[in-house]
Amino acid sequence: MADCHGAPVAEFAPVGTPTIALVGAPNAGKSTLFNALTGASATMGNYPGTTVEVSRGVWRAGGATYNIIDFPGAYSLDPVSPDEALTRELLLDDASGTDRPDIVLAAVDTSNLARGLYLVAQLVEHPYRVVVVLTKSDVAAKQGLEVDPVALERELGVPVVTLDPRRRDVGGVAELVAKQLQQPAAPVRDTAAGDEFEQADARFEFIDNAVAAATVRDEHRDTLTETVDRFVLHPVWGPLIFFAAMFVVFQITTTVAAPLQDALDAFFTGPLSDWASAGLERIGLGYPFVKGLVVNGLIGGVGMVLTFVPLMALMFLCLAVLEDSGYMARAAVVADRLMRAIGLPGKAFIPLIVGFGCNVPAISATRVLATPQQRRLTALLVPFTSCSARLTVYVMLAQTFFPDHAGTVVFAMYVVSIALVVLAGLLLKNTLWRTMGSDPLVIDLPTYQLPTARLTFSVMWSRLKGFLHTAGGIIVATVVVIWALQSTPAVGGYGFGDEDLAPADSVYGVASGAVAPVFEPAGFGSWSLTGPLVTGFLAKETVISTWAQTYALDDPSDLAPEKQGTSDLASAVRADFTQASGGHMIAAVWAYMIFLMAYTPCVATLAAQRREIGWKWTLFGLIGQLTLAWALAVATFQLLKVVV
Repeated sequence: MADCHGAPVAEFAPVGTPTIALVGAPNAGKSTLFNALTGASATMGNYPGTTVEVSRGVWRAGGATYNIIDFPGAYSLDPVSPDEALTRELLLDDASGTDRPDIVLAAVDTSNLARGLYLVAQLVEHPYRVVVVLTKSDVAAKQGLEVDPVALERELGVPVVTLDPRRRDVGGVAELVAKQLQQPAAPVRDTAAGDEFEQADARFEFIDNAVAAATVRDEHRDTLTETVDRFVLHPVWGPLIFFAAMFVVFQITTTVAAPLQDALDAFFTGPLSDWASAGLERIGLGYPFVKGLVVNGLIGGVGMVLTFVPLMALMFLCLAVLEDSGYMARAAVVADRLMRAIGLPGKAFIPLIVGFGCNVPAISATRVLATPQQRRLTALLVPFTSCSARLTVYVMLAQTFFPDHAGTVVFAMYVVSIALVVLAGLLLKNTLWRTMGSDPLVIDLPTYQLPTARLTFSVMWSRLKGFLHTAGGIIVATVVVIWALQSTPAVGGYGFGDEDLAPADSVYGVASGAVAPVFEPAGFGSWSLTGPLVTGFLAKETVISTWAQTYALDDPSDLAPEKQGTSDLASAVRADFTQASGGHMIAAVWAYMIFLMAYTPCVATLAAQRREIGWKWTLFGLIGQLTLAWALAVATFQLLKVVV
């Protein structure tokens, strides 16, 4: 599993361990089964010679250990996408490779049995040990559908087992796998002679016979999914429901997280800072520059970012609930018309949605798109989506300037982000890619289901770990660098770490001041407001940590611990925006947030772009975003200072 910035967490089995290939159609429960078997202790990376990512993990069961490779979702071994091409290559074309699986687990959605069995029909035409894993039997039951695994096993000629991986119910598969590994490879099923169409017809006949023999169907009744989808997928009600769902998510995150954020902030700026100062004095390191680094730098900077952990956790939890419930697939359908309008296939919506979590994996997700033009366009649009790192800054500014409407303001920024993606897409489509067509969306719509607490919290924690890794890595390094620059005088009469050195007279302050005039037309042309935007190039989370350092060094708080931190920072930021904007504070804040949303992505995102679309297009996107962000910020400030 990779975090937000691609750091792998992995465990590897010894050489010679049996290898299991996990295959299946998208939304068949394959990845859920993979997580249930491995405990989500996996690594994700490019397969050698490809641009397609696969997941690897270790499964221990019954005293045995297995390597598991989770292949990308595939409907068949006749590839129409890079994902399916990789599956075919590893299973058929490179049959003598070192990663040739010893056994294949084929996940099949019981509620869509015929569709999932086509891949199985192709697998049994080759000398592989195959085990069919039936998932979502509860969903099938709600549709009046029951599948007899014994009858299906007799028809297919391979073992069949019914599991519920969402609830970690994977009993029975370990015994089957161990038993099959003791047997020789399964005999190849006879196939029809003739061309590929005749072979396909033979497979469909094979599948029809298996489904007819193993399926018992009650009288069809309208399911909850069918009823809800009449509204969720409606051309008018669908988009309104989508925006309403997102609005509720942002309201929940900003409202519920607020008291938790205040408690953490009071801890970092109060007791923890006091304990650190006393400890440094006790061990003889109570020098001003040492206290500045530890208390104002590390504790103040990183602590400010960590106060947003409750908010991020709630945000990831809400999104995990929407995903596990089956709604996010409907969101892709709702957005399909919009995607086609900007020349992209409907499935390009998926990388863009991922981008609202983190731009790095979203860039990697563009690999599933069919053409280089589609991948380039989508990779250039992804940085316009407001990632979770930007969310922390939005929330801080919204709570500072719009405390009674913080959730609405944050939601508005995401609406603006979506609008910017559309406008940028239209601009690029009508200039650089006028001849690029669009493909229709083909996506499985899973049945609505109640999210399971275990799976939902597992997804939330994996995403939160990415945020925490950034806070503990890039942010700490940035904080140290900023402290050093703020401690180094740019004028005479001061030494390094001099407690009387004003931040504006430090190397950091002078360098930020040199950039500041560029932003005067946007209303935030002060060194203390533009400096964090420069450090934000490393990671957007560092905007807040840099702010905290700057104001802590400039004006240390002497208030009671429970009143330290946010209130003082908010006061300093409000005063700075008021002065820099000439009294048009609200207009300048909106311009600042617009610039933050649209300007240069972080270093990790640029690295992902370079890997996927090359340096030329990466630099094109970098310059284009920076120019557009400045123009939008200036336009926003100049317009709002007249009407607000």
